[in-house]
Amino acid sequence: MVRVRPRRIRLVCWVSAVLLVVVFALVATTLTGPTGNGYGTFQRGDQLAMIGLGVMFALGTLLFTRPRVEADVRGVRVRNIIGSYELPWEVVRGVRFDRGAPWAALELYDDDLLPVVALQAADKQLAVDGVRALRRLHQAHLTAVAERAAR
Repeated sequence: MVRVRPRRIRLVCWVSAVLLVVVFALVATTLTGPTGNGYGTFQRGDQLAMIGLGVMFALGTLLFTRPRVEADVRGVRVRNIIGSYELPWEVVRGVRFDRGAPWAALELYDDDLLPVVALQAADKQLAVDGVRALRRLHQAHLTAVAERAAR
């Protein structure tokens, strides 16, 4: 069984989310008095709305912590920022991590590439180990299929 989640992006996103909420809360506390154009004044609701915007932006940032990949002898489950996929090994031609690519990808037999955002180049050795583990599981599947065909 292989389970991988990216490390570096999760840390960056959590720190960014906290900073977003803090900055928007600080801006909200400075929203007092007239608006500057003479057409109104900032109210408590305006301050709460600014904090709410900070929370919404923070939640949007935390979407980037969602990616993960899980695999076993039956298949691979990929959860990216948007979208999840559960594939049997029968549809996977190979596991790619091209030089310069930001993340790994599954090459499918229908000539499609499915990005695996959980295996990011920024994570260096974690990504390499994850790709190698996926390749071992895929190779084990191919070997089992070849043995069944030889019988």
